Amino acid sequence: MDYFSSCWGPRSRDGHRGKGSDAAGRQEGLLWYKDAGQLATGEFSMAVVQANQLLEDQSQVESGSLSLAEPGPQGTFVGVYDGHGGPETARFINDHLFNHLRKFATEHKCISVDVIRKAFQATEEGFLSLVSREWSLKPQIASVGSCCLVGVICSGTLYVANLGDSRAVLGRLVKATGEVVAMQLSSEHNACNEEVRQELRLTHPDDPQIVVLKHNVWRVKGLIQISRSIGDVYLKRPEYNREPLHSKFRLRETFQRPILSSDPQITEHRIQSSDQFAIFASDGLWEHLSNQEAVELVQNSPRNGIARRLVKVAMQKAAKKREMRYSDLKKIDRGVRRHFHDDITVIVVFLDSNAISKASWSKSPSVSLRGGSVTLPAKSLAPFSAPAQLNSTY
Repeated sequence: MDYFSSCWGPRSRDGHRGKGSDAAGRQEGLLWYKDAGQLATGEFSMAVVQANQLLEDQSQVESGSLSLAEPGPQGTFVGVYDGHGGPETARFINDHLFNHLRKFATEHKCISVDVIRKAFQATEEGFLSLVSREWSLKPQIASVGSCCLVGVICSGTLYVANLGDSRAVLGRLVKATGEVVAMQLSSEHNACNEEVRQELRLTHPDDPQIVVLKHNVWRVKGLIQISRSIGDVYLKRPEYNREPLHSKFRLRETFQRPILSSDPQITEHRIQSSDQFAIFASDGLWEHLSNQEAVELVQNSPRNGIARRLVKVAMQKAAKKREMRYSDLKKIDRGVRRHFHDDITVIVVFLDSNAISKASWSKSPSVSLRGGSVTLPAKSLAPFSAPAQLNSTY
């Protein structure tokens, strides 16, 4: 029950859960949402819709102290973890990444690119240890992985760290015209991008099959679209690329260096007064909405419930592509729903320049919220599925 309850914040740092019917978000069928909440750096809105048999997207929002020591850095942490092959890696990240960040922020007495990179590395190493322990009984766990998108707002700077193809987009106001323009803050590590394919070929010069065009989709080793992730140990450690791992995942030849990377790309963005909000979302949203469409929707809609609105518009577009009504799409159950759209996670953080510039946030309430519901124990494994399912990007 502790595992279930941990998915339903918000809770303060001392473990007390927030009060009110909307404190932990609301559930409507396959949709979970938190329409509005207050962070130390401004307001936020959050929504998750499930499409897979098991929800593979995990996410969290943390606000308040970013270290284990007082006084220490204060700010907001946002995480979107888009799992593939099962939910295990995304759940693991949700349980460990923010704690690692707080630990390293305590040691360094600040938030920095180095602190964030170390938190990612520690999370990857922790999952590798888990795979090592469970390999003999649950070999499938070696084929489970997750994209990982993180935003940290601290001392007037927005840090964005990314592995995989989730995306962070900033909405910036053009004061002369009143228009909002989209600024992408993250790069996507997906083999459909020419620059990613070139990077893979440069780092694996002896492997002419490092990227393969399969069914008109570029895939790394013909198996997976993303080139960076947490997990996917079977493509990082050759000792796990063998039986008893299912033959669908095994490569015929061994490899000398990791095929996938767990090193995140990290950017620093100094927040300006014209920066209105940032959208953090799994690729399930960006399959249906462009950056500009998304920021215009946020700018021209009420803040309350805006993440849910973005999810709805994406689903409406998904339904239109299949020449069906949105109302009919909502009736399709999880699992089958994956043939129409992916799990979608959206977190919108509004940037309050007054709050961001405060020297001390001691009076601001701490927030700890996880998106979506989890209905299986933490140690359960998803049913086996091949890596190239219909409409899957993995």
